[in-house]
Amino acid sequence: MSKPIVAVVGRPNVGKSTFFNYLAGSRISIVEDTPGVTRDRIYTEIEWRSKKFTLIDTGGIEPYSEDIIMQQMKRQAEIAIETADVIIFMVDAKEGMTATDKEVATMLRKSQKPVILTVNKVDKVGDPPPEVYEFYNLAIGEMIVISSVHGLGMGDLLDAVFEHFPEDAGNDEDEDVIKVAVVGKPNAGKSSLINAILGEERVIVSNIPGTTRDAIDTHVEIEGQKYTFIDTAGIRKRSKINENIEKYSAIRSWTAIERADVCLILIDAEDGVTEQDTKIAGYAHDQGKASIIVINKWDLVVKETGTLEEYRRQVNESLGFMTYAPVLFISAKTGQRVNKIYELIKYVANQSSFRISTGMLNDIVNEAVAMVQPPSDKGKKLKIYYMTQVGIKPPSFVIFVNETKLFHYSYERYLENQLRKNFGFEGTPLRFIHRQREKE
Repeated sequence: MSKPIVAVVGRPNVGKSTFFNYLAGSRISIVEDTPGVTRDRIYTEIEWRSKKFTLIDTGGIEPYSEDIIMQQMKRQAEIAIETADVIIFMVDAKEGMTATDKEVATMLRKSQKPVILTVNKVDKVGDPPPEVYEFYNLAIGEMIVISSVHGLGMGDLLDAVFEHFPEDAGNDEDEDVIKVAVVGKPNAGKSSLINAILGEERVIVSNIPGTTRDAIDTHVEIEGQKYTFIDTAGIRKRSKINENIEKYSAIRSWTAIERADVCLILIDAEDGVTEQDTKIAGYAHDQGKASIIVINKWDLVVKETGTLEEYRRQVNESLGFMTYAPVLFISAKTGQRVNKIYELIKYVANQSSFRISTGMLNDIVNEAVAMVQPPSDKGKKLKIYYMTQVGIKPPSFVIFVNETKLFHYSYERYLENQLRKNFGFEGTPLRFIHRQREKE
């Protein structure tokens, strides 16, 4: 049976993200003393009493707010509630019961899901203060008192959550999952693309740059292949990052690239490849990630004969270090060519995991050396003894030579091109390690 899902809900600033991060053991959700910081559903895997479950942190619910982002946060929380098997309803002991708490309680009762009323910010050991008992008026059921900051009461709360799990829950291991990071500068359409791919309003979409502040994992299975999509906060130039919140987001975006198997590098068709796009793509390349360059908002570009090919040429020129990456022109808004993304992701992921036998590899190397002789310096010639593949993701090769200092970068590029010509390796960088040994 698949892992149970537990959602943490409540009004803004009651300590949901602090609680989430305490259980996750790392700062996955952004914690800042600003209502509305956690805007989307954030996922992590937790294990308790040998059972694994998925914990979802949600944005705070403000039922009567007319703010667009707040309204969308409410919808995201509703989706989390619909998805969850168990709900942790968090309230704030220091502020006491509010009208918003009552509205959220009403929403949760209608869900008919198991709900655990959790009173946070009770930071002293011992009997809870008398004022917490007013929360029984929410008519949710038994109450558990905790302190997210100090970790008090966590075991009791997790035991209560555990009691609602089926006996066979949480024992599945997700293997063979392709992790896909959607990265790009702010407002390039990353959240819109995720929604178009998944066919649901999974991530808040807005014209306001910086709406997506956390990296959010979404799991999906298509035709037997499992994918995890990581939607990231837009990466801005460091000089433009003024808020503490955005500093955390930029770090998380780089981390998302590190976690991924495949990076979708999203470029705004109207802006073209910017300096920031180049930095993002360069980081994915340096990390050895399989990548697809996705040109979004293609529907907004005025087209003439040859426009697409000319645009592709400009992209390859701007991202000259990543000419191995396929370029896909889409519109997340209209759905144009979005259906090609799954197939392309699977293809480049396979290319990144491709292995070549040492015998076949050296046949290609010997043929390449016969066509173009290795370089020489001051009468001394580079001699290539053999090559062997030592890794995947990205494909990595060790080349044994007589002198590493004779191995010019241009000749390495030549050998790389020969490997790509014979074996493809589309969408993935290749790594070469030079080893020197004496001639036998």
